[in-house]
Amino acid sequence: MRKAVTRRRPRTQARLLEAALRVFADRGLYAATIEDICNEAGFTRGAFYSNFRTKDELFVALFDHHGQRLIERMEALVDEAEAAEAVDRVLAYLSDPDEYERRWFLVSSEFTLYAIRNRQAAEVLAEHDRLLREALVRLLEKVFARLGRRPTADLDELARLLVAIAEGATAQSYVEPVALPHGRLHRTFIPGLLHAFSTPASDAEPLPAQPGRSG
Repeated sequence: MRKAVTRRRPRTQARLLEAALRVFADRGLYAATIEDICNEAGFTRGAFYSNFRTKDELFVALFDHHGQRLIERMEALVDEAEAAEAVDRVLAYLSDPDEYERRWFLVSSEFTLYAIRNRQAAEVLAEHDRLLREALVRLLEKVFARLGRRPTADLDELARLLVAIAEGATAQSYVEPVALPHGRLHRTFIPGLLHAFSTPASDAEPLPAQPGRSG
């Protein structure tokens, strides 16, 4: 019996996460109740508490799930594409958000506003963002290697800049979908940024200046 319960648990967690995203997006992060989530998932409160201690713990798990989903998809696109097409494939994916991503944007935006007001929530969000940036840095290293280029900027800061562009552009596109279709700013500016903050890997490193010598 224990093995059967263990096998069911990941499926139960997945259904709770899917239901929570729908409920949070429709009713608001803090207006939604555990009862709402259980009803949406078709579970009892007992099923909820056997997987998550609190609604906040569920939300953190939702953050982690989305970050892993996003990174895994982008890594697969980079690995599957020809070197010259890798960036375009990722940008095409980011330029076509589905209903899941729309809901996630609503929920994550609400939590970000809450985190600005609440120090404990800010620490949770900062840790999540740090882990996501670490994964983005690894992806950027792979992209630059595939392109035969060497980054000239700090990759953590470059990851921050790319996230800021992506999130800001996405917000504008949800508000003005006709004037600014999803992905237009991504496709227009991100390739140029990657090129501007890198150099061909074959370029020789400049020699350091020698003490006591003038040009």
